[in-house]
Parts: sequence; structure tokens; C-alpha cells
Amino acid sequence: MPFGAHETMEVHESLNEKINTINHFSLYAQQAQHPMVRELVERHLQQAVQCYNQLVAYTHNYQAASGTPVSANTTGSITNTSHHNILYGLRQPAPVAPHTSASLDDQQILSAVLSCHKNTAKNSMSASLECADPNVREMLIHGALDANNGAYEVFLLMNQQGQYQVPTLNDHTAKTFLHTFQPAPPQPGFQQ
Repeated sequence: MPFGAHETMEVHESLNEKINTINHFSLYAQQAQHPMVRELVERHLQQAVQCYNQLVAYTHNYQAASGTPVSANTTGSITNTSHHNILYGLRQPAPVAPHTSASLDDQQILSAVLSCHKNTAKNSMSASLECADPNVREMLIHGALDANNGAYEVFLLMNQQGQYQVPTLNDHTAKTFLHTFQPAPPQPGFQQ
């Protein structure tokens, strides 16, 4: 087996996380009420299954790496988004608290999908740093990018619906805070 011990453990954890994602997204798709939410969850579910199957195939047959990991932007089109499409500022945010009922509403589903994508992005990128096998490394990196894009798509939908509001700072405060950073001086021998 060409995997190192660290790598084997990271892939094991990643596959367990992907199974959990698939199981939860299947449940969410069944409970989603709004067709747009259901379609989003079903599309993200299909992508999770593809990522899972690709990694499983490679662990069973090390020749199975196609050289082209699952595309990192298949969960949704976010390329036409600009900061002008995002609603900034707090607009009387609704109070939130845990719900203990057996069913979930669309807002709870979107929140759960968002959390899942955020954790998958972090965990997959971290796991990729421990991999010696270039194919596993690329699969995990692409999985992290796909989860990142999936999280952003969910954020955009929630933001447009007022469910995920973006707090802001006074413009002067933000500029003052960030403008303390200055460009690095030219380095000898580097051309700019």
C-alpha cells in the first residue's frame, strides 16, 4: 500500500466526514420545503457523492486517479457575484435559539449545510497538508475548494433572504485599521 500512516488516517477521517455529509444532505433534501433549497441541497449531495466515490476508488485501486479531480466549482455558479450583490449591515436580525423538534425548516437546513461545508473545507485542506501521495493531496485540495464554494453559495442565498447578515464597521474605522499595513520595501535582486 503506497499510503503513509498519517495519510491513511487523514483519508479515513475524510471519508467518514464525507459519509456523514451524504447522510445529512440526504435527510435535508427530504425535509426542505422551498424548491430552491431542495435543489441546492440535492446538487450539493450529488457533488459530495462524487467526491466520496472518487477518493474511495483511489484507495481501492491506486491506478484509478484520473489526473483530473472532481471539479472545484460544481456546487454552484458564484463567478458572477460581486460585493455589490451582498447585503451588508445588520437589519433587525431575528433572535436565534436551538430547536429540539424532529423536523428542520429551510433556514435550519441551510445553516446546517453551511456549517458542514465550512468544516469540510477546513478539514480537507488540513488533511491535504499531511499527504505525500500527490493524487490524494489533489483530491483533498479540490474537495476543500468545492466545500468552500458550496459554503459561499449557501451564504449568498442566506444573505439574500436576510438569514445571514454581515456586520460592518464604520468605513473610517475599517480603513484606519487596515491602512496601518504598508507595502514591503523592494528587495535587492527582485524585479518588480
